[in-house]
Amino acid sequence: MKFSTKIFILFLALIGCQHIFSQNNIVEEIVWVVGDEAIYKSEVEEARREMLLNNTRIDGDPYCFIPEQIAVNKLFLHQAKLDSIEVPDVNVNRMVEYWLNETIDRAGSAEKLEEYYGKNIRAIRDDIRKQLVEGELVQGVQNKLIGDIVLAPSEIRNFYSSIPQDSLPFIPTAVEVQIITLEPKIPLSEIDAVKAKLRDYTERINSGESEFSTLALLYSEDGSAVKGGELGFMGRASLAPEFANVAFTLNDPSKVSNIVETEFGYHIIQLIERRGDQGNFRHILLKPKVPQEELDKATARLDSIQTALVNEEINFNEAATFISADKDTRNNKGIMVNMNQESNYAGTPRFEMNELNQDIARKVGEMKQEEISKPFIMRNNKDQQVAAIVKLSRRIEGHKADMNSDYQTIKMMAESKKRQELLDKWLKNKIKSTHVRIDENWRNCEFRYEGWIR
Repeated sequence: MKFSTKIFILFLALIGCQHIFSQNNIVEEIVWVVGDEAIYKSEVEEARREMLLNNTRIDGDPYCFIPEQIAVNKLFLHQAKLDSIEVPDVNVNRMVEYWLNETIDRAGSAEKLEEYYGKNIRAIRDDIRKQLVEGELVQGVQNKLIGDIVLAPSEIRNFYSSIPQDSLPFIPTAVEVQIITLEPKIPLSEIDAVKAKLRDYTERINSGESEFSTLALLYSEDGSAVKGGELGFMGRASLAPEFANVAFTLNDPSKVSNIVETEFGYHIIQLIERRGDQGNFRHILLKPKVPQEELDKATARLDSIQTALVNEEINFNEAATFISADKDTRNNKGIMVNMNQESNYAGTPRFEMNELNQDIARKVGEMKQEEISKPFIMRNNKDQQVAAIVKLSRRIEGHKADMNSDYQTIKMMAESKKRQELLDKWLKNKIKSTHVRIDENWRNCEFRYEGWIR
């Protein structure tokens, strides 16, 4: 299940447990009862408002669609209790921080997010954590019910044949790209300057002159700066090894770590709280600046390499393996792999144009297949400036899905349909065996599932 879909299910889970009493302390109107759990009119209204705000598609009448979705969610959560399904903290913590970072970015700041929800970041985090736990429980139930779906090639072909030609999905233009990068040299003087700033911050914190969170907000070059440098609870595996090795030795929240170097830059760290093998830390990240002359040197070297590649004096695969500084691709002949879990091409060398690094996409967009670009400066996934050349290995123009070019996509569609059929069958039986009562004013609906109204 895609992360965005999870978030929607999780939101409904959270909505389902928020408000039991109105502000004037009058019991709210109950519109549905599922088992021994009520669904309140305010839940539906809040879900509707949130969906409109986020431009979430609503299939049909929202006063039919939304309460049915909440009810379905409650059925899965009830089954999770029966099956004693548990959710590992590490998974939830990672997802909480992902959601917070994305939402703060959309809101513009942590303060604006707090204003919108009418509560502080800690309270928002707690609410979202509950929401995410319930979503993971739903996912756990579904995985247990369905298991791994394996379809034979003949079943996939039959599925493809059953789709009307005018209903076949349009597949956007996709590309496969190889890359070679060179990292410009950073002068020791620039590194020394960064370390001097971090030592100054440490002194100001230790002397009581400044708060760590204030300095992080003002000076840190990490996305966590908007939260005062707070990372949220994470395990060692979620952090850079050098960072984790120092962070998990901290035991005094009033102290600041020594300077730590990672592939992202230079950090100072402060402990907030430890919970077992999880830790919540603040940090300040500074990144040494790359002088233009060093960028020019790296570009000039790549220009010579590009000329040799074009003249076929060397081949791209070997050059990427022995020259490239990009550790994610150099052992794979420079081939970029799509790591976007939201993508239909996740885990493959294929990207839709909007899934590529923007600097790469601008180059690739104007290139022909098998063409090698001239050197350019880009920011990598660590937000570092590097010199790069790319080769457009393959371009697949936008088209209607077909078995020859899009077997994997069609396979995923067939598996998704089979999965939904199995879940629908389970839900049909679950609805039959569960007490359900719907208010008379909320019955005039075309529900997706039969059996709600008795």
